[in-house]
Amino acid sequence: MQQENEEFAVLKFRDKEVNLPVIVGTEGEIAVDIQKLRSRTGLITYDPGYGNTGSCKSTITFINGEEGILRYRGYDIRELAEKASFTEVMYLIVFGKLPKESELKEFEHDLKENAMIHEDMKKFFEGFPANAHPMAVLSSMITALSTFHPIPDDPSHFRQDIINLLAKVKTIAAYSYKKSIGQPYIYPDPNLDYVGDFLNMMFKKSPNDPYKVNPVIEKALNKLLILHAEHEQNCSASTVRMVGSSKGNLYSAISAGVSALWGPLHGGANQAVIEMLEQIHADGDNIEKYVEMAKDPNSDFRLMGFGHRVYKNFDPRALILKQAADDILNELGLQDPLLDLAKRLEEVALNDEYFIKRRLYPNVDFYSGIIYRALGIPKEMFTVMFALGRLPGWIAQWKEMREDPDFRIHRPRQIYIGETERPFVPISQR
Repeated sequence: MQQENEEFAVLKFRDKEVNLPVIVGTEGEIAVDIQKLRSRTGLITYDPGYGNTGSCKSTITFINGEEGILRYRGYDIRELAEKASFTEVMYLIVFGKLPKESELKEFEHDLKENAMIHEDMKKFFEGFPANAHPMAVLSSMITALSTFHPIPDDPSHFRQDIINLLAKVKTIAAYSYKKSIGQPYIYPDPNLDYVGDFLNMMFKKSPNDPYKVNPVIEKALNKLLILHAEHEQNCSASTVRMVGSSKGNLYSAISAGVSALWGPLHGGANQAVIEMLEQIHADGDNIEKYVEMAKDPNSDFRLMGFGHRVYKNFDPRALILKQAADDILNELGLQDPLLDLAKRLEEVALNDEYFIKRRLYPNVDFYSGIIYRALGIPKEMFTVMFALGRLPGWIAQWKEMREDPDFRIHRPRQIYIGETERPFVPISQR
């Protein structure tokens, strides 16, 4: 819990002076509580993009970007990625603790029991064009899912909504991929673990196909999903909270989170990495040319997958994925010019003084894009994979907000800079 603190920040403006309470988080973060600023002074704050605004108190995730620290519920991301399953991490993030053996067994049973989607939902998939972006399909289908599970908006029913989404979204994601390539849908297999079942639904070509999950691939994907599972108050998580603050149901809030994640500045960045590599490859693999363009302040070109808005050191998730990417490429023995190009670009960035000085290290998007391509997942599905991993984080954010005793609808203020009052002019006189 947060520390009790009797300090105040003093704000002076014209003839007014007000003491604003100071909040100290458990990791030493300090915030000024401005909830009563407007009522006491008539002032509001101006913070484009909310980069300096704490929108909530949370017990879910801690990030220290300067030191490259990421923890879920107090557990270091490196330990979780090496020692936990994705289902354990889902339980941890959503319910606030690592599950006991009996709790994990019940949780996994519930996920398997609820993995099927209603057969009528297949008709919705048939209504989308073959080239529909999987993120559009995913967002739409999550909203549609709520019509098949009209559970009352009551805390006693939240767990079933949570199980429905965690269980069924991987099925929806796999079906959207199958739809895009014209292959038959593969039903969930209760004999497989969560990650293995997803791979089976994605890559088994037909119900009679003797597909076997590669344990190296399953392990790598397990890590990827864990590393994507939560990341504090980012754009999509804040969107989930914003929509959920109207007491919209969990399905509508998660659907909105999917839409927010879609953008290239957020979850779409790993797709942008591959598109950048395709551009360089089409230009004769001239890495030096594009590195110089990235350094040129007058150039519009930027290297995708390097640097991070939060991490001023190496992204801790990228350190883990770098090894996972090496393992996958060695295991599969792929001959792919884009993957070769990515490794060359990584080498340049890690040794070039320009990138080192600015701490523009390869980030989680760079390595996840490489791994997804190596696994045979098309680039249009990359952001869907991100969404599948981020789902427990979104759910935890929504759940925490709804259970907050200070719950209220989100309603930011603005600084109006438009016209002052003026008379209406008849159209004949304009």
